Formats: sequence, structure tokens, C-alpha cells
Amino acid sequence: MTEAARLTDILEEYEFLDGDDRYRLLIDLGRGLEPMPDALKTDATLVRGCSASVWVYPTVLDDGRLHFLADSNAAITKGIIALVLLTVQDRAPAEIRAADIEGALAPFDLRNQLSSNRTQGIPNMIALIRSTAERYA
Repeated sequence: MTEAARLTDILEEYEFLDGDDRYRLLIDLGRGLEPMPDALKTDATLVRGCSASVWVYPTVLDDGRLHFLADSNAAITKGIIALVLLTVQDRAPAEIRAADIEGALAPFDLRNQLSSNRTQGIPNMIALIRSTAERYA
């Protein structure tokens, strides 16, 4: 299943759920993230401007695509970064730069579903991913 198809499936489920179950869905997404070694959780990989700690670390696959490891110390925030990564994971840097990440996430209406504390860091997560793609493009 492609990441876009998976994102569509998650959105369909998300739209069907009420508030508490939406939180649980995000938490489950976060639990599904590939483990990020503690050694990579440094000041250099920390996303600035998030109320919770969020770390994002890029790796380059053999064919030049970017694969991101990510983690957070807050379960819902970890789910949010997992959702963000579904829009860019294992794509070429040029594709990531051109991706409409905000547009892909817009149907989830996170700003109205979650507290402002939980969503304030999303633009910073996206900016970090885009700047990483810029460096590797």
C-alpha cells in the first residue's frame, strides 16, 4: 500500500470517529513509528517550537530517497509527527520539496480537533522536513 493510500485509509477512519477515538487513532499511529535510538535524540534533531519534545532524523536510502526517524515524549504529538511523515516518507528530496504537506493534512482539521498546544509545532515539523529535503536535493 502506498503512503498516499494509507493516508486516505487513515482519514476515512478518522472522519468516522469522535474526539476521544481520534486521539486514540493518533496515539496508535505514533506507536507504529519505527523506533528512534536515544542517541539520535539530540539538540540538533529537536524540532523547535513544539510544546512537547519532537525529534526528527533523516537518513538517505541507497537510491537517494529520504527516510525519517521521529519520536516525541508525548503520545499524541508522536501520532501527529507520524501523520506528517506519511506524506513524505521514503520520497525523493525533490518530491518532498514539492509536496503539499499542509494540503494532505488539511482534511484532518487538526487545528480544530486538538488543542493549540498540540498543533503549534506542526508548521515547524513541516519546515524542518522541507529544509532537510532542500539540503539533500
